[in-house]
Amino acid sequence: MRTSRAASPATALDAVPAAETQAASHYARPLQRAQAERPQLHISGFDPRAAGGRQTLKMELRGMPEACAPQLTLQLQSDLIPHGASRQQFVRAVDGEWRPVFVEFSSRGKEHGQYQISIELLSQHAGMAARKWVCTFVILVPRLDATLTEIHRIFLSTHKNVRVMADDASIARVSAQGGDSLDIDVTARNAGIAHLDLNAPAGKVDLGFSTIAWDEDLIEIDMPQAAALHPHPSAAASLVNAAPEAGAQRQIRLFAMDDCVIGRFELVDPEADVLLTHYTADGQDTNGLTRRLSGRHAIIRRSGLGFEIEDVSRYGILLDGVWPGKHKPTALRLGMRIEFSASIKGIVTLSVSAIMPHGVILHRVDHGANAESFYLLAPETHPGYPVKSFAAAPHAAALPLLFHRGGGFWHLDQLTGKETALAPTVSLDKLSRVPRHTRFASDPYPEHWIIRTGGSDMVSTVAANAMSTA
Repeated sequence: MRTSRAASPATALDAVPAAETQAASHYARPLQRAQAERPQLHISGFDPRAAGGRQTLKMELRGMPEACAPQLTLQLQSDLIPHGASRQQFVRAVDGEWRPVFVEFSSRGKEHGQYQISIELLSQHAGMAARKWVCTFVILVPRLDATLTEIHRIFLSTHKNVRVMADDASIARVSAQGGDSLDIDVTARNAGIAHLDLNAPAGKVDLGFSTIAWDEDLIEIDMPQAAALHPHPSAAASLVNAAPEAGAQRQIRLFAMDDCVIGRFELVDPEADVLLTHYTADGQDTNGLTRRLSGRHAIIRRSGLGFEIEDVSRYGILLDGVWPGKHKPTALRLGMRIEFSASIKGIVTLSVSAIMPHGVILHRVDHGANAESFYLLAPETHPGYPVKSFAAAPHAAALPLLFHRGGGFWHLDQLTGKETALAPTVSLDKLSRVPRHTRFASDPYPEHWIIRTGGSDMVSTVAANAMSTA
């Protein structure tokens, strides 16, 4: 581990006026820290005396170049971290400073000794070259029966707060305030002279360094020129199962939108994103009761505490049998039944089968249960890895974990963390939780050809089941 040097109170924060530094083009810097000449990761808060307990490391970026993304991905790997890996985000504030991140781990049940922590820092942003920095450091986990005296002698002796060295007939002189908790290492060799003056001014001096802090150099890795972030950008798509087994859906429709509009199915210029139709025991009925759905019936969006639904229709919706009122957003809950509509029951009934950190999964609980289900995902949002546990019904927990990033849909293996971009040319056979005979379609309704005169990606008005040859 790198030797720690704690600055005196007068130099712990070196503030310089903004006029003396070159501010970034998009960030106001009225007052900023004196930055390092090279990128560094400042790590603080480590206390080796907390053997067998929880630790929290505070990580701060220093000296990062301006030509990097406003949000950097921090990936950590270590046997100390739960599940062996963790992913967090460094976010740049409006003043240009980077907000710190906190990494928690526990040494309970771990063998004493040294543990390596490997770090990767990724910068990926549209219009910018991808950049990557790495560093590795070592954390010491003492024995559970180690005394504080042994820990101080063996570990803290190599991490002095102040180190004074004089070599080859040189003279080193230090003057600073000091207290009884200040660790000092003074070395004089080869006729060198080391002078240390800790005469405190009048008044009480109380300095304490209960934890250890140090800096790690971030080494930039040469990255190849990246292609497009996603090989098949799309905000709406589907997974089509050619031979669904019992309980599985033929179509898993995927949507990644801030406001996902649910409404009536139309072949020409539909007003909604999620297009609903009434299903009978004989199959899909695009007329009849389907016409009693509004073109824009409801909206599902992300809120501060999860996801919410808002009724924007003339016919209303029922949430667990109760009308929430028009234009009154209501938080979605696991198992909630959403009925379309409030005036005529039985047209379409959906159930909230999973509430993920980055989206919701809806299943039909009517005659269309085997026909389709829906992923409504927050755009450009990664669920993180390892994925935090989330509420899900058994049939939803068996579905693959999908997310939207870089303009397209991705599959995430929850065991290995491997990410696979979904595209029509990608084989899905070996992806976890993806049923056999499943393919990726670039359209949420590949069984229909839908025209949207306001767009250019749909050019036909003919339903696939209505086509015939001469």
